[in-house]
Amino acid sequence: MKVLYLFTLSLLLSLTASARNITGLVYSDSTMTVVADAVCKLHEGDTEILRATTGENGIFIFRTGNKEALTLEIDKDGFSGTVILIDAGNKDIDLGQIALSEASTLDELQVEATSVVQSKGRTIVYPSQADLNASATTLSLLQKLPLAGLFADPINRSLTVRNGAPMILINGIPATMSDVNSLKPGDIAKIEYSYITPARYADKGKNGFLSITLKEREDGGQVYLWGRSAVNTAFLDANLQASYHQGPSQFTLQYSPSWRNYQDAYDYSSMQYIGDDFKVDIEQHDRNPFNYHMHGVSLKYDFAPSERTVFSARFSATPTSSSNRIMGTMSDNILGEYDMKSRNSSRDFTPSLDMFLRHDFNAKNSLEVQVVGTLSSSDYRRDNNYNLNSDDDLQYINDINNRRRSLISEVSYVHNFDQSTSLSGGVQNSVSHNTNEYLGQNFKPVLTDNNNYIYARFAKQINRVYLTAASGAKMLWSRNNNIRRHYIRNMSSANITWYPNQKWTFEGVFSYSPSLPSLSALTNHEVQVSPYLWSNGNPDLKTSENFFYSIAGIYQHRKFSVVLQAAYNNIKNGVFNDVVYMGGGKFMSQSVNADKYTGMQGSLMLRVSDIYGFGANASIDLTRYDSRVGNWDYHLTSLFGRLNLWWNKGPWTISYYRKFPGKTLFGYNVSKQENGDALQVEFRPDKHWTLSAGWWYMFDKKGTRYPSWSHSPVNPAVNDRYIKDNGNMVCLSAIYTADFGALFKRNIRRSLNNNDSNNSLLKN
Repeated sequence: MKVLYLFTLSLLLSLTASARNITGLVYSDSTMTVVADAVCKLHEGDTEILRATTGENGIFIFRTGNKEALTLEIDKDGFSGTVILIDAGNKDIDLGQIALSEASTLDELQVEATSVVQSKGRTIVYPSQADLNASATTLSLLQKLPLAGLFADPINRSLTVRNGAPMILINGIPATMSDVNSLKPGDIAKIEYSYITPARYADKGKNGFLSITLKEREDGGQVYLWGRSAVNTAFLDANLQASYHQGPSQFTLQYSPSWRNYQDAYDYSSMQYIGDDFKVDIEQHDRNPFNYHMHGVSLKYDFAPSERTVFSARFSATPTSSSNRIMGTMSDNILGEYDMKSRNSSRDFTPSLDMFLRHDFNAKNSLEVQVVGTLSSSDYRRDNNYNLNSDDDLQYINDINNRRRSLISEVSYVHNFDQSTSLSGGVQNSVSHNTNEYLGQNFKPVLTDNNNYIYARFAKQINRVYLTAASGAKMLWSRNNNIRRHYIRNMSSANITWYPNQKWTFEGVFSYSPSLPSLSALTNHEVQVSPYLWSNGNPDLKTSENFFYSIAGIYQHRKFSVVLQAAYNNIKNGVFNDVVYMGGGKFMSQSVNADKYTGMQGSLMLRVSDIYGFGANASIDLTRYDSRVGNWDYHLTSLFGRLNLWWNKGPWTISYYRKFPGKTLFGYNVSKQENGDALQVEFRPDKHWTLSAGWWYMFDKKGTRYPSWSHSPVNPAVNDRYIKDNGNMVCLSAIYTADFGALFKRNIRRSLNNNDSNNSLLKN
């Protein structure tokens, strides 16, 4: 009997050790929401061997020691069932996302809860109908979702991750914030998010990753019109988009104007210039009215002859004009009391053509090719006048015309060995030719650069653990007139994610990325900007190196989620602006390298939604900064918080947003983040219109405030800037949408990003 018992136990242990997991996520292909309580049956031949149901997040899991070929049958009332064949073997199988089609009884089915799935190092969110009902815009929807580290600002209409803009994709392809702001929340099927930037986009200066997938549609057209304006301030933003699809083609026209004309902007500063043999104390009071207007226009054409091939082209241009004046009084212990007047203006125009081709050879291999050509012009004028007295005035003029030509090309290839293993790689190249003409100074530098980035990324799923590792080489050849430079740096990242069960996720992240000095920061050309201050580039700048580490734990259960995260950032040779004394009462402002910069951050985010129409999303960050420049060493601890509250009942939604700004430190400089709060009331009288009224910067007469401090031993300063125009702002907005039929399958629609940036223009 003992021998029989030991034999049986050994057999059971052997079968358990060789068992394989079969998992998947079930969703509706119509509403793009997950399907809970679907019945999943596993068959070997005609025999049912296991049965399970999907959870609230739509996920099912089987664990079986059967290595034979199996059949999976999925059924749910209100849907047409589906059958999936599973090959023989002993490896774990992730079937991914399984779509169920509607049946005639679908009207009786309601899926209310937002589903959050942690998969392959990303947070995947399927918005609930409750969150969609309470969100008039895509930014409003993103505010409500449990995406740790992603901050959606509805006032500035921006997204940030670690104080930088994330890499945004729509239907798997790079997109702009204007594209995001033109989306209807109801068109969004799912959102994928990662705190870390994938290797493919690591050289684009982005923080984090956000991918939005849209619902499928058929032939037809759509119009989306959004606009807002303030009652008591010269302020206007709008998004107008029209698209139409017929057969394999789609045309999209987009127009995004923005205008400001602020008269009540003020600055106060108290500073010193301290040299070995010279010291001056300055106090300045300014009124700084400013205005700008920009007109983003783009025309896109998409051609999809088959599901495996997509060609897209986009032409865009954004003419921009801005100007500001400074009218102030200054007092210093050398020149006495005097007036200061300044006028700055800029006109920019950047037309760009972006062409893209994607071809899927089969289910395992895919190739993408993209080429972006850009021509840009920027005319900058600045005139600073210091009226010491009627006979002794000082004037400093800096007029620059910049012309830039660039070509960006990229080839990317992905190979999937199986459902759990993939390898990708690519090559990116950017070449540019820049000319800065300093009017009246007989100086016309020519700046050229050839930037290359080669990378490879490997990903592997091992049971409940997902691993990625990526590495690449960044190579830059640049010439600034007769000065040539050559940089070669590594870029690497790694990610490990563990899913112990459906409620918990643990993640660890590492990334290393160099940041090469811009051509303008390296240009050696002195320009005087005030009686005491000159500015110049720094040809001796070193490459900045960023080491980032993060660990996080995520818990989610039904309508509640919590995220706890710790991060450490170490930047070697960080670049910041400093002032040095040149002697003879002359001070020079230029970019320099910091000796040390580190930041340690702890973050906590809580979210609850759809409790009798109520929802809340709150986060708090505690950060410790350490900075050292030469013998100067400074530490700063800062607290930063965000709060979103909303309530939805029928056509009405009331929401409140508030930001609790914290301080940041870099080099000698400390600044406080922009303040912000808004009370918003929205009303949807029908499916086409959404009307809303908001009260921004409530009970704040100074409006937006931007205090900052410099602890420089040469140029210590305290600055207080505020824009009274924004105080107690009343903002009205309206949205109109209309569908004429339905659009074609937008999971293959190309939304291109013209992301060339001009960093060669010196604006002192």
